[in-house]
Amino acid sequence: MADKNPLSVEEVSAACDIFFPLLSEVRSRMPEADIEDVLKVMENVAKLAHHLRQTKKEEAGPFGFNKEQKDA
Repeated sequence: MADKNPLSVEEVSAACDIFFPLLSEVRSRMPEADIEDVLKVMENVAKLAHHLRQTKKEEAGPFGFNKEQKDA
């Protein structure tokens, strides 16, 4: 269950340090859009970024003990 205690200023500040650069990046590509539209697009961009991250990890292939051994 989620922690219901009030957030500290430091916690909110840390979240802002992550959120606002991301928002600015999306907003810079949609200068005429309303903030509501920017937030909707930002959500979809985040989903795509997570998908791309996962795809990149999968393409990296196995590592460590999972590597296929070449016949010597």
